[in-house]
Amino acid sequence: MSAQAKKSSKEKDKLSRQVKEKTEKNTEISSCNPEDIIFALDIGTRTVVGIVGVKENDKFKVISAEVLEHKSRAMLDGQIHDIVQVAEITGEIKNKLEKKTGYKLTKVAIAAAGRVLKTCEVRVDRDIDSALEIDKELISSLEIEGIQLAQLRLDNSISREEKTQFYCVGYSVINYYLNGFAISQLSGHRGSRIGADILATFLPHIVVDSLYTVMDKVGLEVTSLTLEPIAAINVTIPKELRLLNIALVDIGAGTSDIAITRDGSVVAYAMAPIAGDEITEQIAQNYLVDFNSAEKIKLAVTSNDEDISFTDILSKKQTVKVQDVVRVIKPAVEILAATISQKIQEYNHKTPNAVFLIGGGSQIPGLTDFISENLGLPKDRVVVRGREVVQNIKFSSRKLLGPEAITPFGIAVTAMLQKGQDFLHVTVNDRKVRLFNSKRLTVADALILIGYNPEDLIGKTGKSLTFTVNSEKKAVRGGFGSPAEILVNDKPSNLETVLMVGDKITVKPAENGTDASARLYEVIKGINTGSVLFNGERTEIGTRITLDGITVKSDVPISEGDNIEIEEILTIADIARKKELDINNFDIYVNGLSADKEYTLNNADIVSLEKKSALETLNNSNEPVNMDEKKVLEIESLPAAIMGKSLNAGEIELIVNGNKIALAGNKSNYIFVDIFNFINFDLSNPQGTIVLKLNGRQAAFTDPIREGDNVEIYWDNTKDI
Repeated sequence: MSAQAKKSSKEKDKLSRQVKEKTEKNTEISSCNPEDIIFALDIGTRTVVGIVGVKENDKFKVISAEVLEHKSRAMLDGQIHDIVQVAEITGEIKNKLEKKTGYKLTKVAIAAAGRVLKTCEVRVDRDIDSALEIDKELISSLEIEGIQLAQLRLDNSISREEKTQFYCVGYSVINYYLNGFAISQLSGHRGSRIGADILATFLPHIVVDSLYTVMDKVGLEVTSLTLEPIAAINVTIPKELRLLNIALVDIGAGTSDIAITRDGSVVAYAMAPIAGDEITEQIAQNYLVDFNSAEKIKLAVTSNDEDISFTDILSKKQTVKVQDVVRVIKPAVEILAATISQKIQEYNHKTPNAVFLIGGGSQIPGLTDFISENLGLPKDRVVVRGREVVQNIKFSSRKLLGPEAITPFGIAVTAMLQKGQDFLHVTVNDRKVRLFNSKRLTVADALILIGYNPEDLIGKTGKSLTFTVNSEKKAVRGGFGSPAEILVNDKPSNLETVLMVGDKITVKPAENGTDASARLYEVIKGINTGSVLFNGERTEIGTRITLDGITVKSDVPISEGDNIEIEEILTIADIARKKELDINNFDIYVNGLSADKEYTLNNADIVSLEKKSALETLNNSNEPVNMDEKKVLEIESLPAAIMGKSLNAGEIELIVNGNKIALAGNKSNYIFVDIFNFINFDLSNPQGTIVLKLNGRQAAFTDPIREGDNVEIYWDNTKDI
């Protein structure tokens, strides 16, 4: 057979194989349930890898895969810097896989690099019904409780200066406990108490949010999010190997993520902010090439090419030996190895049994030797692992064979393992929140995750107002606060309301009660006001209020700690006491009528006091009186009306303020106050001090008057009332 015929035969055989593989793949894809399809994306600093596959028994069967490089440095140190460019290349990967598989990809599993990684280890325990068998739902609920506890502890440990919101991106169970004893698996057992040691990993929200933003831009819903080292360890170090003390290091372009196993569990996660880009930058500086050209030179070194050709920024073509490039990058490789070794010892507290290297950066010449030297391990204990060691993967393609394939496969397998434990997506006050689905998540869980201030849920009572009234302590309580209003999908709810996927939570913060306030008239009952004419002087009656010794009106506001004194002037005796008069020495007349000292005063009353005679005073005293002296007193105290002529009955005439006035009251005797019944003089509206004169001398309301008397009555406003 001629060479041409052989070539034609080979091409036919190749085409036949391709047609057969495509037919088998199409048959394989068409038999899949769209809900079973798993789409995993590894968004790295240099490349984006997409994998589509399905679960087949206990393995993950890869249907198709795609790899694309970033067109520029859109990511640095594992953090997305240019969201638009990363979204473009992610969308391109998605479109290629959709064309190959024939499926519309709407859900995705992703992983975050361990940039600014924080971990928190907690122990969580729960009492259970010993008659019930422990199932996956109960275990999942226990694990979620541990994650929430870790979130709270982390939030409380962060200083105010570092108050960044952290997000749980994955967790590992170090140990399970049944009735206080360690056990590898809880499922199927019975007991009265279960527990777990949980190692939760957290990243700042900015790292996670940028990943979610990219996914939103390409129309993908995140159903699984994990940490890159967690994903990698799920496919490289099976549980039976985790009894050994092994460090797994995923060396990417921007970060080196570390996971450490010991005693059957993953016991630590760490991150070194140095990786392959440092090597690339060393090449760029030495050979005067741009970053992309330097990256190609680095890849050529790892592929063991003999000679490497490139053009520098001066447009000069160069050809160098691989050994020369290795010598150039040696200092950077030594620093990378030393940093990784230091992190391993820091988190493992000793040298591990072995170190597994994965990721594109793990293929840098000399790296394994430097790490083994730094850790004091034999060289064969520090090894690069490729797809050949990946557990639970079925993939026949020649794509993704090297150590750079480990993390993408790990993301897909992790998503497969979490199937049925998908994340719950809700919104809190229009903010998207992602929760681990523990089958019974509540509004409280969502509020804890976003760091909602619990003080905003309960309205505080306003401050009370305390003061004293006549030395007795009084208080006015502040207004009661109103609690927060919680709505789920616009329906009234509470903290214990169970959440479903897509629920919309609205929380209207609580309102604090108003501080107490009061005015005097609001706390003092029965305030009376008014005035009377007391012996011709206007005198205030009713309730007299003093505030810290100063007389005030009843509408004055009360302040905290005020000392209030109340004095009631309601009777004639109260006025006399205030004026320091001995009321027993006077005859009392109110509005011209005789009254006693306990008479309750009314506004505008006219009160006059007439000093009693010496004889009456003596009669009111308890002292014995000499009868002869009493007779003399009685004679001296006889009224002038009796000593002179008798008053005419019925009517008399007077001169009042120069005018002749007739008093026709049909009385036998008149007194001064009777005059006001026959003249127009308003006593209820004082214009000063009233002046009463009878025949040119000062008079009192009770003075007797006679026919022809000359009377003067007027207001004197030259003196203060």
